[in-house]
Amino acid sequence: MALQDTLDTLKNVDFNNLDVNNVGSWPGPVKIILLVILFVMVLAIGYYWHITDKQTDLARSEAKELDLRKEYEDKAGQAANLEALRQQKIEMEATFDGLLRQLPTDTEVPGLLEDITRTALDNDLTIESIDLQAERQTEFYIELPILVVVEGTYHKIGSFVSGVANLSRIVTLHDFEIEPTDNPPILRMQILAKTYRYLEEAS
Repeated sequence: MALQDTLDTLKNVDFNNLDVNNVGSWPGPVKIILLVILFVMVLAIGYYWHITDKQTDLARSEAKELDLRKEYEDKAGQAANLEALRQQKIEMEATFDGLLRQLPTDTEVPGLLEDITRTALDNDLTIESIDLQAERQTEFYIELPILVVVEGTYHKIGSFVSGVANLSRIVTLHDFEIEPTDNPPILRMQILAKTYRYLEEAS
């Protein structure tokens, strides 16, 4: 019956005549309802602020988790390939050492000039000149240009160029100039041969 009495009391309350400044004079059921509403509001506001902070922390943690997961996957991949990378490093060092051995030292440049001269003579070419040009230093190596001028037939010149390119030392060929002479089918060729010296050996 208490619930029925409460409902009857609420029905008889004139909410327009309630004095906001004197809440203590309000009927008991109205005060209880007001307290319940205030309590729910306080709970809702507290829950909202608490959950908002937690959601921010959660989003931050999830982003950090993604970063850490990616970092872990990268490191795991590197660790899985570590042995292969070590082997590749050894092979690259061996290849690099082999290439360095193909670069002439100061004392081997005269031998390289002799090789070029011999290649020209083996192909029945007339050597007009073989001149060392000024060295050019770059960041990692020194470039040694050699200007070669020879005369001979087209096929003999082609064979000479192939022979120079296949020397045991690294030689690159640049700036071909071929022109006829007064004695056909003899041609005159001027070519710039370049070899290289590793900068460490020069210092």
